[in-house]
Amino acid sequence: MTRRPLQALLFDMDGTLVDTERLWWEAVERVTAGLGRTLDADDQREVLGRPVEHTADWLASLTGASAAGIAAELHREFADRVRDGVEPRPGAVALLDALARDGIPTALVTASPRAVADTVLEALGAERFAVSVTADDTERTKPAPDPYLAACHALGVDPAGCVAVEDTPTGVASAEAAGCAVLAVPSLAPIEPAPGRTVLASLEEVTPERLRALLPCELRVMSWNLWLGGSMVDDHRAKQLKAVLETGADVVGLQETGGTAAQELAEALGWHHDRAGENLGVISRYPITARFGDPDVGFYGAAGVRVRVAPGCEVDVWTAHLHYTPYGPYESAFDGLPAAELIAHEEVRLAQMRDTLRRIDESAADGVPLVLVGDFNCPSHLDWPDVEWPVTKAAEEAGLRDSYREAHPDPVRDPGHTWSPIHPLHEDGSGRPEPQDRIDYVLHRGLAVLDSRTVVVGSPSAWPEVAGNDWPSDHAAVVTTFAVPQRP
Repeated sequence: MTRRPLQALLFDMDGTLVDTERLWWEAVERVTAGLGRTLDADDQREVLGRPVEHTADWLASLTGASAAGIAAELHREFADRVRDGVEPRPGAVALLDALARDGIPTALVTASPRAVADTVLEALGAERFAVSVTADDTERTKPAPDPYLAACHALGVDPAGCVAVEDTPTGVASAEAAGCAVLAVPSLAPIEPAPGRTVLASLEEVTPERLRALLPCELRVMSWNLWLGGSMVDDHRAKQLKAVLETGADVVGLQETGGTAAQELAEALGWHHDRAGENLGVISRYPITARFGDPDVGFYGAAGVRVRVAPGCEVDVWTAHLHYTPYGPYESAFDGLPAAELIAHEEVRLAQMRDTLRRIDESAADGVPLVLVGDFNCPSHLDWPDVEWPVTKAAEEAGLRDSYREAHPDPVRDPGHTWSPIHPLHEDGSGRPEPQDRIDYVLHRGLAVLDSRTVVVGSPSAWPEVAGNDWPSDHAAVVTTFAVPQRP
């Protein structure tokens, strides 16, 4: 199992490192009482984790008093309480010391104003923090992601490699929107566990090792059409193994397996595998805990597995192969068909995609992310500005995202062609250029894309002189690296 390295710890201040959340609540209670109102539990979302200005505006809307006057009173009441002394939360100082010993940088990220933050930093030791971001330092504060993004930028780190420690739902929302893993240690308001979010009762339970374990697992998924099992190329099985190893793939969804490829590749790698019919298979370095779809699926269709990447890290991986004819790029390039006719001719593939999505929904489990790979034999609506290709559109409407286009949003600069590295010219001998297009995909739901690329080994010779190619396929493969959140 591979995890992202822990690059930094990002700490909320009030209620997380120091017991100021209670002081803030008391300050708001005092000001609210002066306005002829009392606070109750329903008011927490407008008070806890919120900047002074937000709470002042909220109280002004309820009472008709001046928001500026309320804000000034809140500042005074809270500052008086902070100056009287703040107490570190249990375990906070010990955790900061442990992080310093391990050389892990820390940042303070708070919705409090700079004057209050500096008072607390002085009490805790400003030298403990490489960076501090306050409500005065960003245009938007929590629950917007801006404060955490600003801290990561100042530290020169990736949010996906950081853990944010928070005590309120507002702060959690900010950190998660920035892309951080979250450790929630609630002070007054309850917080529920969620994927990518761990909830503990106290910082006393936290160590650097435990924080490292909160970062997402990394999973590298490959989609590959083996081209009739690879049989058109000499020594194809050894070349397939070499390609899988060189990509560093953890899971490979296969099409055109020639019946035995999944089992033979898995046995040679010491991996797990699933075979579905004569055409589809999945191989995985991680255990397969469930199998989905028709095990006797025909040449076209889909099949899936559930992979246990680590305790708390599971992913469903489906592989699909859709019918190859009629082929839209030929109809566009050679026959000049307009968009409406191209779309109308996608009915067979669209029905196959809808059947695949139905099967996926039937096997899905709450909190388990999904990857759907495959040779769809059709372009993407994300690549063609004038054609809303319905197959990829249906997948998008079902909540699946195209990992390659997430990593490479510009289809002109990064076309990502997968058909075909061995067909520069059309097979009919006419000398017409073969339409090059992106027809192989790694789609996902519930994951974060770290990287995605197409893969071809060497410089394959063109058809029909392919027997000696190092790349034993007529398709490029697609390889995407995901961050997989742990389930609570």
